[in-house]
Amino acid sequence: MTAEFARVDLGRAERCGRPETIFCEGKLPGEVARIAEVLRAAGQPVLATRATSGHFRAVAEVFPEAVWHERARCVTVGAAGPSGSGFAVGVVCAGTSDLPVADEAAVTLEAFGQRVERLTDVGVAGLDRLLDGIGMLCACGVLIVVAGMEGALPSVVAGLVSRPVIAVPTSVGYGASFGGVAALLGMLTSCATRVTVVNIDNGFGAACAADAILRLAADCPPCDPPTR
Repeated sequence: MTAEFARVDLGRAERCGRPETIFCEGKLPGEVARIAEVLRAAGQPVLATRATSGHFRAVAEVFPEAVWHERARCVTVGAAGPSGSGFAVGVVCAGTSDLPVADEAAVTLEAFGQRVERLTDVGVAGLDRLLDGIGMLCACGVLIVVAGMEGALPSVVAGLVSRPVIAVPTSVGYGASFGGVAALLGMLTSCATRVTVVNIDNGFGAACAADAILRLAADCPPCDPPTR
């Protein structure tokens, strides 16, 4: 369906399992609100990513029930029904500074009807914090691990848990981190198996991958936490 300036793909949910998402960067607030109207008129939920407060205000004028997820920079209106996979997605965050990307992943997953379990501030500088949450991670179907600096956390998690690990490098770090490139390269060269890497700061892409995995993994048996 056309929204004057955009061709809204209303068939994406049927083809791909989830409706079209509005990427707000470069779009005027009124344009985002108009696309949201088209989606809602078709009975589809709205997820707008990389949004500003201006985008949210424009959407909220049309849909007062819209929710502004400030740190995630997302706007949602409605949500998909439960995925029925029986599993949650574990969203693991190395440090508090990585939370915007982790939140983007979590909000995206919830908009897709997935259940999310969070484990935050468990970077490799204090591994005891991560070990305290291993039981929860083992109960999840897939894990999204968000980290900046040297990007070591996904390798550690993949060495402890048998679930698929989607690694998300962030642009957090000092000069030699090169805006997340150091973390990206570290994750790409991980010696741990089952680590898949998405682009820098791409919490949305990680959530899409996790959603697709869980739609195929409903019969996957749980794993037991390792003994300490």
